[in-house]
Amino acid sequence: MDKVKIGLVGCGNICDIYFQNVKKFSNTEIIACCDIIEERMKKKAQEYEIPQYGSLEDILNNPDIEVVLNLTPPQSHAKITLAALEAGKHVYSEKPLSVDLEEGKKIIDLAQSKGLKVGCAPDTFLGGRLQMCRKIIDDGWLGEIIGGVAFMMCHGHEMWHPDPEFFYKRGAGPLFDMGPYYLTALIALLGPVKRIFGATRTSFAKRNITSQPKYGKKIEVEVPTHVSAILDFENGTVVSLITSFDVWDSHTPRIELYGSEGTLSINDADPLAGPNIFGGKIEFRNKKDADWNSFPNIIPRKEEATPWSSIPSLFGYNDNSRGIGLADMAAAIRNNREHRANGTLAYHVLEVMHGIYIASREKRAYELQSTCERPDPLPTNIPEFIFNT
Repeated sequence: MDKVKIGLVGCGNICDIYFQNVKKFSNTEIIACCDIIEERMKKKAQEYEIPQYGSLEDILNNPDIEVVLNLTPPQSHAKITLAALEAGKHVYSEKPLSVDLEEGKKIIDLAQSKGLKVGCAPDTFLGGRLQMCRKIIDDGWLGEIIGGVAFMMCHGHEMWHPDPEFFYKRGAGPLFDMGPYYLTALIALLGPVKRIFGATRTSFAKRNITSQPKYGKKIEVEVPTHVSAILDFENGTVVSLITSFDVWDSHTPRIELYGSEGTLSINDADPLAGPNIFGGKIEFRNKKDADWNSFPNIIPRKEEATPWSSIPSLFGYNDNSRGIGLADMAAAIRNNREHRANGTLAYHVLEVMHGIYIASREKRAYELQSTCERPDPLPTNIPEFIFNT
């Protein structure tokens, strides 16, 4: 199978892992890159031996390029993606699909009218940990899933990111920046959302950058920085979600799902290592094994509490495999099938995020207008970095 040729747009902080990983996949090759900062573009082209670099127009007019990899800031996602689609290119974008719902719908409609594919990060739900969780659910370990929780709580990216201002502009904040990882994981595990309740606040009007090279600079905050929501899924599961850049520390799990037969914990020691990483710890506690009789303490314990079972993954892609969704889309282009990290899924995630804001602002439940299919799971025997299925 000949490789799908890719033009990368945006040589910022996230580009390195794409440059590194695309070389590992058997069906993809980056042959050109561009960036509005010429020095940065040339440096990355030299570092990763990319044969062509220049302007966005050069990439869009290059007949060898089939896919545009859009790694620009969120505020530019729709503009670049629409331009690439108009030029007849498939597009794979970093999250979110767009800032505005209307632009997101325009992307989906244009791609469909031109017979082109749109893919979108995050693709961490294709990693070993979440694929194993999908198998646990599909195999019935949890029974009927009743509810769940999802927490992403930290004190913002200005403590470590070299260019953190955009995290507090439209299209970012904790919900639009980190929320896609959590929402995409939940939808991949549970299916689409049907209704939302939400509440938001902006706790600090200004933030102080404590990372280099912009230490001491103040950021004007434009978005909610503490977001709480209740998500009603079409399958009946009710999930409580919090995303926050206002919390110094927390013991809350990243994601837990509660079923009639037990509890699944998708957790990690790292405060940010939730569904935004590919591997990590999976723990399960079956109703027959768990001893909950120590609470309240007036009920005598029947036996010693059993430990949580740590579940090993049967799947690959447990390291930083960012770009696996792009490789899957490349295989889908060649094999004429639907890819897993697809635009319909990304648009549904986008509407969920906007729905949380709308529910908070208008003090009402928000009913989802879009839906999507649960992405197909990966087979456990898939060869590393190869997508022939």
